[in-house]
Amino acid sequence: MRDRQMLELAAQELERRAQYLYRQMFLDTGACARHKYAKHLEFFRAGADNKERLFMAANRVGKSNAGAYEVTAHLTGLYPSWWQGRRFDGPVEVWACGTNSQTTRDIVQAKLLGPVHAPRTGMIQAHLIHSTTPSRHGIAGSIETAMIRHVSGGLSMLGLKTYEQGRASFEGTEKHVVWDDEEPPSDVYTEQLYRTLTTHGITLVTFTPLQGMSDVVRGFMEPSEAGSGSSKWYIQAGWQDVPHLDADEQRTIIATTPPYQVAARTTGEPALGAGAIYPIPESEILVPTRTIPDTWRRVYALDVGWSKTAAIWGAEIPGTQNIELYDEHYQGQGEPASHAAAIRARGERLCGVIDPASLGSSQMDGRTLIEVYRSLGLQLYPAVNAVEAGLIAVWDLLVSGRLKVQEHLHAWRSEFRQYHRDENGKIVKSHDHLMDAMRYLVMSGRTYLTLRMAAKPMWTPPPIRPSRDSWMGS
Repeated sequence: MRDRQMLELAAQELERRAQYLYRQMFLDTGACARHKYAKHLEFFRAGADNKERLFMAANRVGKSNAGAYEVTAHLTGLYPSWWQGRRFDGPVEVWACGTNSQTTRDIVQAKLLGPVHAPRTGMIQAHLIHSTTPSRHGIAGSIETAMIRHVSGGLSMLGLKTYEQGRASFEGTEKHVVWDDEEPPSDVYTEQLYRTLTTHGITLVTFTPLQGMSDVVRGFMEPSEAGSGSSKWYIQAGWQDVPHLDADEQRTIIATTPPYQVAARTTGEPALGAGAIYPIPESEILVPTRTIPDTWRRVYALDVGWSKTAAIWGAEIPGTQNIELYDEHYQGQGEPASHAAAIRARGERLCGVIDPASLGSSQMDGRTLIEVYRSLGLQLYPAVNAVEAGLIAVWDLLVSGRLKVQEHLHAWRSEFRQYHRDENGKIVKSHDHLMDAMRYLVMSGRTYLTLRMAAKPMWTPPPIRPSRDSWMGS
């Protein structure tokens, strides 16, 4: 009788454990079988080869569940049979981080350990939670650390932290895994990376990119910015990538979403932001890369600076006033000679327009910057720098489809994603060199359109005075 009762109790316990969320996710079959979540599985697999991973996804696609699922696997060592991602052989130390005390408790802690009103019902099975320590500084019900039983017999340690604690709170300790749910400040993220160096650990980041092309997002999407040897990887997922959101629910959510956030919240694309200067999707601007015919007239615009010198080339489609941007130069801290050589390589006979500030920039031997570049063989003219009028002119061309950009212009695309105004309505003067060059080209370039293969004219520098022509028409 006693043995039968013990067997029944054991069976009940096994059934209870089977109901945990961790045991219910990514199953072989069912309405939400794992083959229907290809982006999630790809995120897991990428952990085998990449130190840093970003799951940049729309709302409601399960990115936080994916982060909590992987963290649970590492803490417990109970990797599913299909797992192809990173594995740790023994107990690990993990940080799971959120924006502030409340979101960390209500989202990160709830995902892993269960909500305050129902503790031990989260991703980590209750019988594997050895102990928890209440937070000394957080809000009621928040937990600071939890000791988790590992399949090897040891204990893993889970620490729950917030970005509001600041960068200094992430100093000094070694971690095998850091999970950021919601986007961390760049200084916090950098500090977290250093905590994983000696353990050869990993970071996983899961968020909807509502902050647009922030430093963290740019570091993943444009890894060249992060330096050579970087092991960064990211994936985007939208509503179309998951089976559990029906059409009515999607329409309801979109109806209450600000227009500038729709792409981020539904496709995982970085948000343009309320202050975006050109709030238009890249997909409406970009065209495939192609060779510009010699019969198309061209011009370039140059923006000179110490941190970056940038030039953009445009061609006018014959029979129209439509412009296609087809090449770019984007280089930091170079001498004028190196920039001039790169520009001449795109066409010795082409004319260009330049930031009119170059007229008053005292450079070598008292010469102005425009004189320096002219002495290096560039046919340059000062552009009109009416900022607001220039922004309106560019915007008019973009929304009317008369200004297109070839898709390989990655530096232009990076700046376009970040070009915005601050809370006071002022343009944020950072990562905007190609945006300024585009504005010069639109406002002043039409007068100087030239065939690339035309006979080289006998050229002498014109009087230094701005042109007032633009693609807006006379």
